[in-house]
Amino acid sequence: MNSYHILNGSALKQQFPKQISGELIITNECLVEGNIHGTCLQDFYNNRAKFISKTYKVTQQSYFDKVVTELDKIEDLSNKDEVNLWFEEDLFCQVNFWFVLYLIKQQTNIRNVYLVLPNKENQYGFGGMDTESLIESFSNKIKITESEFDTLSQYWELYRNEEFARLLEESIKLNAKYPFLLPAINAHIDRIPKDGKLGRLEQAILNIMKELQTEDFSLIFREFCKREPIYGFGDSQVKHLFDSIISRKMNNSN
Repeated sequence: MNSYHILNGSALKQQFPKQISGELIITNECLVEGNIHGTCLQDFYNNRAKFISKTYKVTQQSYFDKVVTELDKIEDLSNKDEVNLWFEEDLFCQVNFWFVLYLIKQQTNIRNVYLVLPNKENQYGFGGMDTESLIESFSNKIKITESEFDTLSQYWELYRNEEFARLLEESIKLNAKYPFLLPAINAHIDRIPKDGKLGRLEQAILNIMKELQTEDFSLIFREFCKREPIYGFGDSQVKHLFDSIISRKMNNSN
C-alpha cells in the first residue's frame, strides 16, 4: 500500500513536512469561480481551460500542464493505496475538495481515504502553521467512512447543478463530524444575488469601500479577508469582484 497526499495548492507543497512520507498531488484549481459545466470530464477541462486562460491571461495549454496533469494522477492510484486529502474549511477549498472526492469515486475503487484539516487556530489556512503543527494535523486526520465517502462524493454534482436544498440536507446529517460543511454551503448560497439585491460578496466590498472611504484595492482586500474568511478567496478572486463594482459605478455615472 502506497500513501498519497492530495494538497489544496502549491503553497502547501512548499511547506509540506519532509517527515511525512508519500507522493504529493497538487490541486491547482479555483472551482469556486467560472464555468464548471461540461458533458464529460474532457469537455469540463476544456471549459475550465478557456475560463482560466481568459481570466488569468495564460495559455489554455498551461491549464492542462499545471492542473489536469496533476489531477490525472488520481486515475493511476491503486485501490489499496491510502489517500490523504489536505483541505481547509473555507468555501474555496471545500469546492475543490468535493471535486477531488468525485474524481476518486469515478476513477478508482479506493476507500482508504482520510481528510487532513488545519488546526482550529488556522481553520482557513495551512499557511499559518509550522512543520510541527502540520505533522500534528496529519496525526489527527479524519477517516472518511465508506458511507460518508459515498455521500461526500456527490457534493460536487449537487454544487454544480445548484441543488442547494440537497446539499444542506446532506450536510445536516454529517454536521456532527463535519461541522464546516454547512457554513461553507450557506456562504455559497449567500453570494448569489436574489430579489434584486447584491450577493454577500459584492455587498461586503461595497460596505468596506464606504466605511474606509477608499477604492484602494490592497486596503479593501485586507479588510475583506478579515471579514469574510469563510470564502477563502485570494486577491485574484476579490479583484474580479472589485473590478466589476468599479465598472458598474463608472457606467452609472456616465
